[in-house]
Amino acid sequence: MTRRNLIAGLALMATATLALAGCATGSSDAGSSDAPAAGDEYGLAEAGTLSVCSDVPYPPFEIEDTSSESGYSGFDIDLLTAIAEKLDLKISVQDVAFDPLQSGAILVSGQCDIGASAMTITEERKANIDFSDPYVDSLQSLLVRTDSGIESIDDLDGKNVGVQQGTTGESYATENAKGAQLVQYGGDGELWPAMQAGQIDAILQDQPVNYVHEQENSDYKIVETYPTDESYGFAFAKGEKDELREAINKALKELQDDGTYQEIYDEYLAAK
Repeated sequence: MTRRNLIAGLALMATATLALAGCATGSSDAGSSDAPAAGDEYGLAEAGTLSVCSDVPYPPFEIEDTSSESGYSGFDIDLLTAIAEKLDLKISVQDVAFDPLQSGAILVSGQCDIGASAMTITEERKANIDFSDPYVDSLQSLLVRTDSGIESIDDLDGKNVGVQQGTTGESYATENAKGAQLVQYGGDGELWPAMQAGQIDAILQDQPVNYVHEQENSDYKIVETYPTDESYGFAFAKGEKDELREAINKALKELQDDGTYQEIYDEYLAAK
């Protein structure tokens, strides 16, 4: 074979190889799906999943529930599950401490996409957190033993009053429970046992949470409630989740309009 024929033969072989490679690539592309995973546009921590951070337990908003797919239920969790379904997402829940959640530290770390923990929208928190539209009004309350003799916040002088650290309940008690000794706890999971053990004389916290204790144990009663003109909101890392926040606001409005929100509200928050 001449040198010219050899070069020509090699060129033909290279062309054929490229053509076959092109056919193989085209066949592979035809058989694959380029469809993005649900929620890709929201920059989720896990594709197709709305990752929720919450301080549990905090009934009736957050409750451990082995019968639920996520392992949790409650007003916040059920509402977010319905919202996630609107967005074609599943939901996962992580139990975290409230203080680093309300400060925004956990959200900025990317540990979860959203915070849902009966968190009151305040100007102080808005400096570090973006909030959804309000989804329920906030009301504080005072829970005491029925035989305590305490009838109002004015009777707390010299009493030990349990509050959850970093909450608006703590702020309200600091401003209004004159002479009381405030005892900070991480959450209701510590507050309620402390009350039952006699370590504190009263609990000042969100009304729905105290209402659960009042209904479950007749030895305790709510003696006062305190309007705060505040509301709860779902929390997001500051400036990082605008698309997700807008989608959740839209889904929340749809659930309010179609009656689903009211059904969830009646199950957990309506007086019975």
